[in-house]
Amino acid sequence: MSVVKKKINGIKKIIAISSAKGGVGKSTICANLACATSKLNLKVGILDADIYGPSIPQLFSINEKPITDGMILDPIEKYNLQLMSIGFLVDQNVPMIWRGPMVSSAIKTFTNKVRWKDIDVLFIDMPPGTGDALLTFSQEIQIDGAIIITTPQKLSVNDANRGIEMFKKLNVPIFGIIENMSFIKDKDNSVSYPFGKDGALSLINKHNLELLANLEINDELSKSSDIGIPLLESDLNSEISKNFLKIAEKIKSKLYN
Repeated sequence: MSVVKKKINGIKKIIAISSAKGGVGKSTICANLACATSKLNLKVGILDADIYGPSIPQLFSINEKPITDGMILDPIEKYNLQLMSIGFLVDQNVPMIWRGPMVSSAIKTFTNKVRWKDIDVLFIDMPPGTGDALLTFSQEIQIDGAIIITTPQKLSVNDANRGIEMFKKLNVPIFGIIENMSFIKDKDNSVSYPFGKDGALSLINKHNLELLANLEINDELSKSSDIGIPLLESDLNSEISKNFLKIAEKIKSKLYN
């Protein structure tokens, strides 16, 4: 018997950003991709589903708590985005020592008790791995598409492959793959590949998926994350910002065409 997946009130479309592995730049990509999508005349939100290691508060330099009436949370709004994260609610210097049922309960709070306001696209920043948080979302919530983040390294590619297989089993469409940290350009524009080359190619061929982008290792992107201002908001004309805008156009086309 098939399970009827729920929609989230106030949300039209949901995109899961997943890596199945930590340290590949997934949250940074999610933040900048959301900003890029908001430039396309869409109302955009981000739900930070990484209960154990939330990144959205740092990436957007947010230290305030959401307004609540005791029952419903209002998302924090910044850069024309609506944002929600467990990091807004707890002391980020204290480790989250929660078992599976507590994680699932927190996620259900975010999906059932947040006052999202007419969001066209909600990006869910999934935690690394294929554990309780990712399963809770994928099994119970109607996700319109997933984007897989990997680096060229074999370890990352292997983990991304497991994530793809999981989404397939849960009948979540996969919109494509972003290969992050693909290359680096020197001052003379020569290109090198510190983490290997074409690592995502095997995933693309095996699963017949689209390569949405190869993103370079970029100092400005890293610095913008450290200071809590997405690069799409501080330098819209940078080469990597233009790449994010191209990815956003592809996502919009997949969702609405």
